Amino acid sequence: MKSTKRTLILLVALLIVAPAFAEKQAPPPGGTPKDFSLPEKTRFELDNGLSATLVNYGTLPKVTVSVRVRSGNLNETADQIWLADLTSDMMEQGTTSKNAEAVAAAFASMGGELSISTGSDVTSFSTDVLSEFGPDAVRLLAEIVHQPAMPASELDRLKDDMVRSLSIAMSQPQPQADEKLAALLYGEHPYGRMFPTEEMIRGYSLENVQNFHEKNFGAKRTRLYVAGVFDEKAMERAIRDTYGDWAAGPDPLINVPEMHSGRAVHLVERPGAPQSTLRVALPVVDPSNEDYTALMVTNTLLGGFFSSRVTSNIREDKGYTYSPFSQVSSRYRTAYWVQNADVTTEVTGASLKEIFYEIDHLRTEPPPSAELEGVQNYMAGVFVLQNSSRNGIVGRLAFVDLHGLSDDYLTGYVKRVHAVTPEDVKKMAEKYLRDDEMTIVVVGDRSKIKGQLEGYGKFAD
Repeated sequence: MKSTKRTLILLVALLIVAPAFAEKQAPPPGGTPKDFSLPEKTRFELDNGLSATLVNYGTLPKVTVSVRVRSGNLNETADQIWLADLTSDMMEQGTTSKNAEAVAAAFASMGGELSISTGSDVTSFSTDVLSEFGPDAVRLLAEIVHQPAMPASELDRLKDDMVRSLSIAMSQPQPQADEKLAALLYGEHPYGRMFPTEEMIRGYSLENVQNFHEKNFGAKRTRLYVAGVFDEKAMERAIRDTYGDWAAGPDPLINVPEMHSGRAVHLVERPGAPQSTLRVALPVVDPSNEDYTALMVTNTLLGGFFSSRVTSNIREDKGYTYSPFSQVSSRYRTAYWVQNADVTTEVTGASLKEIFYEIDHLRTEPPPSAELEGVQNYMAGVFVLQNSSRNGIVGRLAFVDLHGLSDDYLTGYVKRVHAVTPEDVKKMAEKYLRDDEMTIVVVGDRSKIKGQLEGYGKFAD
């Protein structure tokens, strides 16, 4: 009781003196940003084409093992949307020697669990286990990737789950806007196909799933990453012994799309919607381009973090929206910039006006050095923080490998970010954020918003 009372008295005293102290004490200057230091790594390739990267990192006795297969939604045909996802769901149901419960129990006994994700270009199978079980995790992941049981008894349940997920997604304005935008930017390319129909999902057979796995999974398309504390010799031996007899399989599919964009307004009807969901986008350069880092700085300053210009304008100053954000969304050798916002229906047109005002302002006037420095410090700090974990390191290395970048992309990132000048930002905005070519997608109540959108481009829908 006495201790609590003393604590309360101290807190009150601090609250009283804090304002006066704050007036006299300036915050210390920020430190000099440091480059990200990539831990020493070992790389090797098996005769069948599978490559492995081992990174000793940290002191905690844990190790992350991740198998990344260059296969995903890119490998689907027009009548196979989400078949890659269904395939990975089926692979999670056990191997030819262990059912799903046994697999889960095996990972749990190692101090980890199985994580599977399917993306546009890559499907990943990962776990984070106690160091002593690293080689066992390598072997178990190999079973899952190469020897999945694909039990027919689970297929209908998984398809039911997918139908529910589809129904939920298509009831929300954000997925509707994203689907429309992808179709406009990528056309008939697989990147332009986001959602299947329920009939498509219901029609998938076990043979479809097995064929997709057989045609798209192989050693040439596989990269294995290990990061953490582990016995390197034991780990390499486990990889060579377990993965060495895999069939090479096909080379990674290279299918770079031709993107499309033009200034037009595409309305997706949502009667009675209290908000309008906005997407303003156009194609830009991908991570392999030398302008990519400077473009990322430009994006962050414009709309990519909480203190960005668009956020400050339509969230803080105007109160039009709660969480607008912009991003550069990249895939293999392709990318697009997009400004996202959910705004009150009554200010749909006003929100677009402010978004384009901020774009045009940045295209005509370089940002103040102090503003740019704040953005650079933020980006450098986030980058180093994201890479300060086993999983973060694996993710960065996989990104570099997918896009064919050198290690300098990681080790020189902070330096490149801080080398961007205010004039560079203006140049990037002029060069890539061409507002007369931006595609505009709006999901909302047409009767209330169409009039507000007059003058922002021809109505294509």
